[in-house]
Amino acid sequence: MNGQGTVAEANSGTTPVREGYAFDEAALAGWMAKNVEGFSGPLSIEQFKGGQSNPTYKLITPGRSYVLRRKPPGQLLKGAHAVEREARVLTALHGEGFPVAKVYGLCTDENVIGTWFYVMEMVEGRIFWDATVPGVSSAERAAIFDAMNATIAKLHTLDFNALGLGDYGKPGNYFARQIGRWSKQYFDDDLAGRDPNMDRLIAWLETNLPEGDEAASIIHGDFRIDNMIFHPTEPRVLAVLDWELSTLGHPGADFAYNAMMYRMPPHIVAGLSGTDIAALGIPDENAYLEAYCCRTGAQGMPGYPYYMAFNFFRLAAIFHGIKGRVMRGTAASTQASQRVKVLPELMELAWQQAVIAGA
Repeated sequence: MNGQGTVAEANSGTTPVREGYAFDEAALAGWMAKNVEGFSGPLSIEQFKGGQSNPTYKLITPGRSYVLRRKPPGQLLKGAHAVEREARVLTALHGEGFPVAKVYGLCTDENVIGTWFYVMEMVEGRIFWDATVPGVSSAERAAIFDAMNATIAKLHTLDFNALGLGDYGKPGNYFARQIGRWSKQYFDDDLAGRDPNMDRLIAWLETNLPEGDEAASIIHGDFRIDNMIFHPTEPRVLAVLDWELSTLGHPGADFAYNAMMYRMPPHIVAGLSGTDIAALGIPDENAYLEAYCCRTGAQGMPGYPYYMAFNFFRLAAIFHGIKGRVMRGTAASTQASQRVKVLPELMELAWQQAVIAGA
């Protein structure tokens, strides 16, 4: 798969439910009739092409459409695919007016469709699979980036205790815990194998932990331009998607993950590396960082180079996990094989961030 056009093709829209991911549609309709206010059948179901970890479905009725996200079938890694956490944070954020889909209900009874799931509203708008945001003016492109920056800044300035999310994660010591978690998953997945760049990056991250690790906010964990739905005609974020990696964590790490697009080749994930961003009206990396710091009141971000290396490591670990799921036959997307293909390049890029940071 080459180019963002094919990435959009692979992720946009729906297909008939893929083999191995079907479930009892009548049972789901019965559950929705009891648990989703205003639901009225008949119900038909399609599967979204995107979604690497938790299979995602479009539920279509005569009156409206919904979205269902579920744990994938099959053997799962402990603690992964926690759809109940997604439903919880979405509910809290929606109540605060943050742009997310409204959750209608969570089901933790495996007897309904075989795994836990939740149902939320279907938000209609634009998803930009290409970080260069083609097809809009330079002025609108600049406004879209500013809206994305404002959205992540707003997330990081929310009071998680006031939202009832004080126990949503463990504040403080974020990097040590995350590096431990993802490196353990990496080392434990024998099927997916090892890589020398990844091995030495893990060692470098562990021995160069930054100061100021006690900072904490709600973090998304996968805040990319292609995980947002923008208004159909305005440079405004309507919904941030895919909260499966959200927790309480270091806001600088979450921001650096978003800013990773500046150093990311577009064929790996939506990235800007090698692009003439000035000609497109896109702010450069330093300007984007300054805008975020201004919005959050931060006095710069001295740990930023480390945060960037950490995020390349974590993304590589996620792709490594996808490789393991492909080999086990539990990957939830046809694009999973593309993630596996670019994994060695991503691991090399990840180590290069450590070199830039002073390794």
